[in-house]
Amino acid sequence: MLGHRMLNVDDYFAILKRRGWMIAVPAILLALVGFAATYMVSPQYVSQTLILVEQQKVPDDYVRPVVAEDITGRLATMKEQILSRSRLQPIIERFNLYGTKNMSMDDRIDQTRKNIDIKPIHSEMARTGGLPGFFISYKDSDAHTAQLVCGEIASLFVTANLNARAQSVEGTTEFLKSQLADAKRTLDDQDSKLATFQSKYMGRLPGEEQTNMNMLTSLNTQLDAATQGLLRMEQDKSYLESMIASQQGLASAASGAGSSAPVSTGAQQNELQALQNEEADLLKRYTSDYPDVVSVRRKINDLKQQIASAPPVTASSASSVSTAPSRSDSPAVQQLRAQLRALEQGIQSKRHEQNVLSSQVNMYQSRISASPGVLEEYKNITRDHETAQAFYDDLLRKMNQSKMATDLERRQQGEQFSVMDQPNLPDSPTFPKRGVFVGAGLMAGLMLGALLVAWLEYRDTAVRSDRDIWAFTKLPTLGVISYSGLEMMDGPKPSRWRWGGWKRDKAVSTDKPLVSAGR
Repeated sequence: MLGHRMLNVDDYFAILKRRGWMIAVPAILLALVGFAATYMVSPQYVSQTLILVEQQKVPDDYVRPVVAEDITGRLATMKEQILSRSRLQPIIERFNLYGTKNMSMDDRIDQTRKNIDIKPIHSEMARTGGLPGFFISYKDSDAHTAQLVCGEIASLFVTANLNARAQSVEGTTEFLKSQLADAKRTLDDQDSKLATFQSKYMGRLPGEEQTNMNMLTSLNTQLDAATQGLLRMEQDKSYLESMIASQQGLASAASGAGSSAPVSTGAQQNELQALQNEEADLLKRYTSDYPDVVSVRRKINDLKQQIASAPPVTASSASSVSTAPSRSDSPAVQQLRAQLRALEQGIQSKRHEQNVLSSQVNMYQSRISASPGVLEEYKNITRDHETAQAFYDDLLRKMNQSKMATDLERRQQGEQFSVMDQPNLPDSPTFPKRGVFVGAGLMAGLMLGALLVAWLEYRDTAVRSDRDIWAFTKLPTLGVISYSGLEMMDGPKPSRWRWGGWKRDKAVSTDKPLVSAGR
């Protein structure tokens, strides 16, 4: 009565009682089929290994790593490289993977790729987005083959990581080396230009203006002092010439009177020479207005006046004596002539010094006047030189860091893969699982039996209760005649099977009590 009225719990129990075997039989049969299928399907064994990512052993503050790519990206790149045909085909040929099946090499490579599984481990404690490690597993019908192939794949990952990092740091070092050589050539060119400029404009470079001004001031002071000294020396020369002429006149006038006058005049000359030497010594230490200097100058002037007040000589005698020395000259005249020769040499030296100072003054004046134009050109040259120097220094620093990183990778002290767990030898296959197959067969049998029972109940039109009477006739039940069994006079009738249960060939006999209904 499944399709004709609403059923309650009693109805379901009644259906289960009548047709429960129709649910149990398919469930048992399909469970047995699932169990038998586990012996027919080829088993699959999975071998797994754990690879940890060990960080660089030297702190990053001391040696900065050259490989800056994220480990997740590098792992994806290495996975594609290892799963390539060139890497998998030697493994397939070595272990004869899927050799018993009639498969082409391309199909065997595809099947091998499907059986390789790489599962990253994401850290839940560090929260840094890093990758502490990953699992590698391989599935095969033979446990030993699965273990060996898993080990080969793990070895490929470790080797690929070492090679990739070594190639990266070595490539970076070679690139920086070539760039550093180019930067050095550029810097050498700039150094040559700067050296040429500095040698060309030596003394007129920026920063030397104050030095040039100080030197110009000092040279002007020296030039003034040399000019004043030259004037004094020329005055002294004129004075000595007059003194020689005067001594010659005195000697000719008093040739018979004795030698007292020349001696006296010679003493005055000696005293004058001593005072002049004292004046020169004082001027080296003090200024011209110092009291001692003023006093010495006053004595010199007084002595010169005394010598000048001596009787003059004739011009002819003075001219003849002053032009050339004579054997008849007195010692005083000879001394005066020696002083005159020394004074003339001093005048020549002073004039030479004056000329040198004048040329130096002109040179420093030209340097100061040319400084603005030199400054503009100097800025252009130094700007290019500073740019080249900064670029070279930066490349040199990076080159040194790259060399240290390369040495770190060669010593295997950088980031590397470490096999924490060796590939295991699986004890039992991961597929097929007998429990799963039996359970799936049981569930399929139960569903099939339930669908069969529901379909039969839907098509069954037998009346078994007063609720069935009400569902068909909408009339109340007046009485119920119970099933009488085999108590009829004519004796039992043979039974016959029909869908819905065993039925007796009796007028008033069914599986359930016959119901009489009416108004």
